[in-house]
Amino acid sequence: MEIVEFTKVEHQLMQVLWKLEKAFVKEIIQELPEPKPAYSTVSTMIRILETKGAVAYEAFGKTHRYYPLISKEEYMRFEADKFLDNYFSNSIQDMFSFFVNEKKIDLKDAEQLLNMIDKIKD
Repeated sequence: MEIVEFTKVEHQLMQVLWKLEKAFVKEIIQELPEPKPAYSTVSTMIRILETKGAVAYEAFGKTHRYYPLISKEEYMRFEADKFLDNYFSNSIQDMFSFFVNEKKIDLKDAEQLLNMIDKIKD
């Protein structure tokens, strides 16, 4: 299945579905921060996610309980790959260098990364 990029609102709704695993629109709204969007707004956005292949539903009469078809890990992998490709030409080394130069990685972080690399070698 091809993963498509989510808008900010879609991503927020997916975060709720990943957390709850299955939910009715009212349950999704309860998890959203104030000010709460209208029921119809959330319902429309969920249906858009359905057309994108990101969610499906179980019907209970006239109401639907939605669940994600894309796992959080799959979407994280998609976003990470896109980020790496768009900003660093798929170079982990360039990305690491950027974060070191921006002082986003300290010595402790670098040591942890080296430990991970050592585990790969073994």
